[in-house]
Amino acid sequence: MRHKVSGRKFGRESAHRNLMKKNLVSSLVEHGRINTTVARAKEIRGVAERLITYAKKDTIHYRRLVFKVLKNRDLVKKMFDEIAPQYIGREGGYTRVLKNGYRTGDCAPMAIIEFVEGNDTTAKKDDIKTKDIAK
Repeated sequence: MRHKVSGRKFGRESAHRNLMKKNLVSSLVEHGRINTTVARAKEIRGVAERLITYAKKDTIHYRRLVFKVLKNRDLVKKMFDEIAPQYIGREGGYTRVLKNGYRTGDCAPMAIIEFVEGNDTTAKKDDIKTKDIAK
């Protein structure tokens, strides 16, 4: 039984699953928004929001915790210098998940995950093609 066991397994071993989450969060920080499946978007939402909460408190300890996930000094610098200062007055809810239709190959439900508040790190609305769900 799965009493109080949280998280999705995605049919992968734990190491592969954790690396997949880290790669998705790194792409989110780098590009501002990414297109992925709904399940993956919902799963990385917590990791991304935790990293922004760490980045709001600019100390060496929190920089090391963020680096442990992102594994890239440029992304850590971007997180602390550009992304986190925009959310100083906000207590949470830094990302949004928008459903984006279904993938053509396997009909997997797709979603866009992005940072809220239309900040400079997010891409333009025209950069990612969206599908009309109400077809």
